[in-house]
Formats: sequence, C-alpha cells, structure tokens
Amino acid sequence: MQGVVKAYDATSGIGTIIRDDDRSEVLLKPGSLDGSMFRFLRQGQRICFDLTDEDTEPYATNLKFGSDGY
Repeated sequence: MQGVVKAYDATSGIGTIIRDDDRSEVLLKPGSLDGSMFRFLRQGQRICFDLTDEDTEPYATNLKFGSDGY
C-alpha cells in the first residue's frame, strides 16, 4: 500500500497517512516506526506501508521509502 504523510508528531509518535487508493486516513500509532529505517516523518513524504487491524481500526506498519518501497 502507498500513501503520503499528512501529519506526524515526533514527540508522541502519532500521525496520519493518506492512502493513495481511496484517500482514506490511516493512523500511525506510537511505535509504528520501530523496526523501520525511519526515525521521523515529514508532511508530504511518500511512503509504502502495510495495514494492520487492531481494535477495529487499521494502522500503518512496516514503513518503507517512496513509491517503490526502498
């Protein structure tokens, strides 16, 4: 899945991503960047990610750079 970072707060680790396929928002929970190459995200940054359902709401995991996932 691909999308663009809408907002990210490095202090709390919370943010949102806008999905490319349906323009819905996906939550970034605290710890979502753990195990990825990212240390912070900036607004407008393009990323690839997986969706994981928890508590009936999807959130982003396995974040990678760009549209090709590098």
